[in-house]
Amino acid sequence: MGKVTGFMEYERLEEGYKPVPERLKHYKEFVVGLNEPQSKVQAARCMDCGTPFCNSGCPVNNIIPDFNDLVYQGDWQNAITVLHSTNNFPEFTGRICPAPCEAACTLNVNDDAVGIKSIEHAIIDRAWAEGWVQPQPPRHKTGKKIAVVGSGPAGMAAAQQLARAGHDVTLFEKNDRVGGLLRYGIPDFKMEKSHIDLRVKQMEAEGVVFRTGVMVGTLPKGSKVTNWAKETVTPEQLQKDFDAVLLTGGSEQSRDLPVPGRDLDGIHFAMEFLPQQNKVNAGDKLKGQLRADGKHVIVIGGGDTGSDCVGTSNRHGAVSVTQFEVMPQPPEEENKPLVWPYWPLKLRTSSSHEEGCVREFAISTKEFIGEKGKVTGLTTVHVEMKDGKLVEIPGTEKTYKADMVLLAMGFVNPVATILDGFGVEKDARGNAKASTDFTGGYATNVPKVFAAGDMRRRQSLVVWAIREGRQAARAVDEFLMGFSDLPR
Repeated sequence: MGKVTGFMEYERLEEGYKPVPERLKHYKEFVVGLNEPQSKVQAARCMDCGTPFCNSGCPVNNIIPDFNDLVYQGDWQNAITVLHSTNNFPEFTGRICPAPCEAACTLNVNDDAVGIKSIEHAIIDRAWAEGWVQPQPPRHKTGKKIAVVGSGPAGMAAAQQLARAGHDVTLFEKNDRVGGLLRYGIPDFKMEKSHIDLRVKQMEAEGVVFRTGVMVGTLPKGSKVTNWAKETVTPEQLQKDFDAVLLTGGSEQSRDLPVPGRDLDGIHFAMEFLPQQNKVNAGDKLKGQLRADGKHVIVIGGGDTGSDCVGTSNRHGAVSVTQFEVMPQPPEEENKPLVWPYWPLKLRTSSSHEEGCVREFAISTKEFIGEKGKVTGLTTVHVEMKDGKLVEIPGTEKTYKADMVLLAMGFVNPVATILDGFGVEKDARGNAKASTDFTGGYATNVPKVFAAGDMRRRQSLVVWAIREGRQAARAVDEFLMGFSDLPR
């Protein structure tokens, strides 16, 4: 804990943002983090609550009261040691995790939660600046070879843990740079990709071999999944060459909207639109980049991906941006006695929304309309919940102008052909079927093939991906060696 009476003396301080007119001119991060004195004060608010629900609210079980107390005491170097003991990449979670730990904070019952995420952000940024983040190569090598397929946060976490256990790890990525959806899904203004690059250098020094531009298996013909591979490796080859294979790819099959007019030009999945901007930001040149400048943009989907489309469209110079959400508008404040310590349903306004966006709730798209093969608008109707189903409200039809429509309604499952190539059984939702039990955890039906992350659990948070990558690494290590010293 921090200061005994700190939660009564100090108010929560949020991280700041640079002004909207300034940040809309670039794709750099614009969050103003806490300085050292501010971090100490915020850490002082961590109360002696007895049972720190924040620990269990955090999927990686960060030891939050401990690193808060260390920041309060000014012992930043031990704070990063504690933070790294459960989380391989706090610079990722400190920027893009929605902080379920704060929802579970005991202080959040009737006050403002401790600013756990902002403290985590401050700890890791200082650790990099002070040179405290160093490679941790293994003392001994096992001679075992492991292939990790997919270099998102689950794959990176698993690869790092396995390399530190002494295994020879090769991480395969179909695109030209490491990071998965962290690289080609999260806009740079939310997380600059230099953070991934620093970790790649650390992991290379720890013995991880990265093979980018390599497609493992095949994608279906006409697939819209981002793929910049220049080489293909068959599942059979991996199973032959490695002692274990861990599948950690994303749940990349976007949810479609099959209504009349869907085939018109100008209607795109969010994961066609966002990766292109990330690639351009990296200095690459793209022919035919999808651009929102000068257009009326409709974003269908009210989640984080939709918000990312809003922020990117505004930076392009869109004339207008409107975001649709099919569910009713949630309350501005949650009923804390009812939902605490669980993640609450409430209205969440992102920094991208604040930059300029009209938000429409309880609205459904009935038809896309167009001229000469190009989308010019869409027809909508308002909906309401009756008997557990969304039904249309008669007389609420409306037509919206749209030069570009971005579908950001989430992801339904991993690409089936990847799992089929390995012969991996799928669950009812099309995800890789693999249990998380401690005995044989993360193992699929195929000998020596494991699965973790979004490919196993469905689309989820970066912090869940890191958790699954770490746990799967332990399972693989135990499978190969008969025991494991890696943390669960």
